Amino acid sequence: MAVVTGAGRGIGRAYALLLAERGARVVVNDLGGSMQGVGSDPDPADAVASEIVAAGGEAIADLGDVSTTAGAQDLVGSAVERFGRIDILINNAGIIRWAGPPDVDEANLTSHLAVHVAGSFSTAKAAWPHMVAQGYGRIVMTTSSGIFGLPTNTSYATAKAAVIGLTRSLALAGVDHGIKVNLIAPAATTRMAGPTPDDSTTQMAPELVAPMAAYLAHQDCPVTGEAYAAGAGRFARIYIASTPGYVHPGRNPTIEDVAAAWAQINDESGYYVPEDLMAWSAAFLAHLDR
Repeated sequence: MAVVTGAGRGIGRAYALLLAERGARVVVNDLGGSMQGVGSDPDPADAVASEIVAAGGEAIADLGDVSTTAGAQDLVGSAVERFGRIDILINNAGIIRWAGPPDVDEANLTSHLAVHVAGSFSTAKAAWPHMVAQGYGRIVMTTSSGIFGLPTNTSYATAKAAVIGLTRSLALAGVDHGIKVNLIAPAATTRMAGPTPDDSTTQMAPELVAPMAAYLAHQDCPVTGEAYAAGAGRFARIYIASTPGYVHPGRNPTIEDVAAAWAQINDESGYYVPEDLMAWSAAFLAHLDR
């Protein structure tokens, strides 16, 4: 049984349809607002749920606002009440309000954090006890290549980067409960992507992202706490790594020591990918006396 947020259009719709095609019962959640997060409309969620049912699947629409705690709790509660359990949660709902300095303001940042971060947190929190009780769960969070930065995506990049930390923490918490939590960074032509060349409509269709999301949501998914880009026929891993860096031989390094060792600090040869905070700390502090 799967819950997909932001499933009334674009990428979320593609997720919902593919999961239903493969036999999942789906709750299609979508507030139906604009890409800036304004307004609401029941039609997108209703249309996707109806499309699934017409194809012989089982689905219901949910119009809740996952940026609120109540909306997230009601969404998960309705799913469990209707279907008896929740196996898959895909947090796809999002907004974007393009702005960068000096125009970006606190309201812009807060609106992004509410949907992308608080929405992902609240839905996962609501689903967590049910997944723990059944000893199984798959949560797919949505990050973005937007984390790499654009001059006018300040708040969006901030929120999408925050979801990475949320996912890494939840993934570790879920290990003993059969819960796996991973990230997808979609690359597709959607209304949030902005103007694109005409040929990208088919070359970067949302349906080309869905196989990765479905695999991360599958019982056979072999990883947790990882991030993957998907779109346009390409699938790739995105990861956070650390260089070995420079270890100062004395007790009191100076600014000049840092400047002199700058090339070694930035040398990527021998980089490593920490599994968690403790693994990074062990490697970073390995030169100290035990």
